[in-house]
Parts: sequence; C-alpha cells; structure tokens
Amino acid sequence: CLFVSLITGPIWMLAMKIVHKMENDENRAMYDMTGKIWSKAWLTMTNSYPTVSGNLERLKAGNDAGACLFVANHASWLDIPVLCTVLDPVFKFIAKGELSKVPCIGAQLAGGEHILIDREDRRSQLKTFKEGINYLKNGVPIMAFPEGQRSKDGHLMDFKGGLFAMAAKTNVPIVPITLSHTHSVMPSNALFPVQPGSGKLHVHVHEAIDTTGKSEEELVALVRESFLKTLPLEQHPLEHILSVEELQALSDQQHAAQKTQLPTTTTNTTVPV
Repeated sequence: CLFVSLITGPIWMLAMKIVHKMENDENRAMYDMTGKIWSKAWLTMTNSYPTVSGNLERLKAGNDAGACLFVANHASWLDIPVLCTVLDPVFKFIAKGELSKVPCIGAQLAGGEHILIDREDRRSQLKTFKEGINYLKNGVPIMAFPEGQRSKDGHLMDFKGGLFAMAAKTNVPIVPITLSHTHSVMPSNALFPVQPGSGKLHVHVHEAIDTTGKSEEELVALVRESFLKTLPLEQHPLEHILSVEELQALSDQQHAAQKTQLPTTTTNTTVPV
C-alpha cells in the first residue's frame, strides 16, 4: 500500500495542478475528477475495490437526479476513497478543517472547493451551514458523515446535530449510504490497510428519505434505521444489545436482502472527492 501511494500520489498532485489552471470548470467538477480517478486506481491496485448494491438508479442518473444530502457511517480513512468510487454526481464533502493539511487529500478538498468545518468554532459552523445550503440550492449534492468523526472501534456512534436541518431547509432528500467493513480493513488509527478489502468492502445505497414536513429528530431516526438495516452486526452500536432471537431475525433479513440485491462492482462510475 505504501508503494502504491508513493507511485500514485505524485501523479494525483500533478493532475490537480494541471486541472487547477483550467477555466470554466463548473463546480470544480474536473478538478474533483482527479480524486475519483485516483481513488479507483488506488483501491484497485491495493486489491480493495468495493462492491455496491441498493438504489443504483440514483447513482446512474448522476446530477440529473437533483440535489440531495448523501450521508454515510464513518469508521476509517478508507471511507472517502470508497465513496468516491461509487457516487456519480458532482458533490461536495463536508469535512474537518484539519484535513486540509493532509497531503493530496487536503489539496483535493481545498482546490475542489469542498466545505471545511471547525467544529469548535461557532462561526465556522454557521459558515458551513450557509455554504451547504447554497450548494444544495444550486443543485449540487452534499456528502457528510453525521457522526462527525471516525468511529474508533467501528461501531455506529451518535449523530451530531444540525446536519439534517440543511436538507430540511432546502427540501432535498437524504440518501443514506452504509459502508461495511472499512474499519476492519483499515482501522481508524491506521495509516494503511491491514488487509485486502476485496470481498469485504461493500457499499449499500438506500432509498431516498423525503424531508418534507419532518423534524430533525425524525430524520435522525430514519437515517439511523436505514444504516442498521444493512450494517454488519459487529458494527452496530454497543449500547444496542440484541437478544439471540433479534440477532437471528436481523441476520435473516440481511441475508434475504443480499439475495434480492446482488452486489456489483462499480468500475464505470465516477465522482468528486
């Protein structure tokens, strides 16, 4: 993985510098494309390309499907490149400001005009909210992690407040995305994957949640419910301890869902970082 990163990283940086000079790059789509290409190449070369299932029609529709708020569970650095291999429309991440200092990823986020937030600064939070609203009103989807940080043990955590109000205010749908096994492939404190992700990493795109007339509390509950439907049992919240009967019933439901939604690889999709 280190070798692959050392080879592909400089190429990605060079591509960003070249594309950065382009004029008429609406929403920095071409600039973001460099990150999508790198993500696909890096995951392929490290034998960690994910499979995907669920609402694939929305992904195929791209930006024709309109603006929405994509949300996913967050447990690994791997989540970002995995999402960038799957999502097709031009979109913007809401990410922590300190990521701007990370090589390559920082340049991608800043140059691609993604939304960077300092959660300790109230003014930064308000600025983030306004930027997100503007992007959604202009038809550009937003991608965010409602937990606000990577889970240290891979279990789903509580959600931070304010995010879903962004979707409710602009009347755009919320599309939950479940990421499976990214933590086991690359733990939150690891710099590189500890095992190949092929056959393990999986992305499930849920049906869109209509935000019309719903409170933020209702939206939080609906998104959390969507995550838990397809999230592996070992990633469920620790406080949500199920009985043996409940575990068996949930396992049966997930197996039934897998039979009706056969995973496919996403070798032809593209999207921003």
